[in-house]
Amino acid sequence: MNVRRRRISGIAVTAAAALGLGTLSACSSDSSTAGTAGNTDKFDVVASFYPMEYLAEQIGGDHVNVTTLTEPGQEPHDLELSARQTAGMGEADAVLYLKSLQPAVDKAVDQSGVKTKIDAATLTKLEDHGDVEHDHGGEEHAEEEHSEGGGHALDPHVWLDPVKYAEIAQGVARAFEKADPDHADDYRENAEALAKKLSGLDTAFKNGLAKTGSKVFFTNHAAFGYLAERYGLTQEAINGLDPESEPSPARIKELQEEARADGVTTVFYETLVSDKTAKTLAKDAGLKTDVLDPLEGITDKSRGEDYVGVMEANLKALETALGAK
Repeated sequence: MNVRRRRISGIAVTAAAALGLGTLSACSSDSSTAGTAGNTDKFDVVASFYPMEYLAEQIGGDHVNVTTLTEPGQEPHDLELSARQTAGMGEADAVLYLKSLQPAVDKAVDQSGVKTKIDAATLTKLEDHGDVEHDHGGEEHAEEEHSEGGGHALDPHVWLDPVKYAEIAQGVARAFEKADPDHADDYRENAEALAKKLSGLDTAFKNGLAKTGSKVFFTNHAAFGYLAERYGLTQEAINGLDPESEPSPARIKELQEEARADGVTTVFYETLVSDKTAKTLAKDAGLKTDVLDPLEGITDKSRGEDYVGVMEANLKALETALGAK
């Protein structure tokens, strides 16, 4: 391993209180880039974007130096890497990424000499939520992400399901233990603490969304398929898996009709991409707007300081929009 330290904030382990999960920032405000990944006395981990960064910090604790390829406020899907970032990756002890989400990262990882490559997509089962696209947006992006699972892309947004995210966390912990055995006990202990937090979050969502007036919610892009499936909801996306794609007029009309049929009250948008289409649809259909954060990055606009805090805010927004009882 290679003295640059990032202080990792501790987060108290919580129980199943519906919205009682404490939130403290797990990432430093001076988030470093992969250009400074190597040459510290810690276990150096390059994370591709925020959900991977959060896992590395939570599991690694004081033993890791975590750097991220995707800066706060940067939309991760179309990330382009600098030569400095790519070179820095090769100096790291490990890279943690989610294959298919960021093609530039996938290419850099393949070409890097980093010893430990941890692909989060292999640590849980990716599913096909391609039906949310309805051939009205995201086709080009879907083709890029196409895998062996049939005619649609496999949805990479697994971190928005706390249960699947916990599965990934367990796999990351095992990889850390193997790559840095001197601190294996601490990695295992940290992973158990994180598992309890994610279990509490899962319980909060189950309880909060068990009884609602509607089960249908509208989003800007199809990031919430796993969350919807986990908690018995139906996601209808304006765009497909690609947040920058444009919906067809037919899709807009379809959503307007569905809003009336299913009692939809709210169109959700997100902080890292334009809210123009979502707000136009809401205005035309007489609906409210609110934020449902896909947690692809934490910024000053985020409704929470870390993964748990933002997920709590997402739950509150869903409870309000769906008429939780």
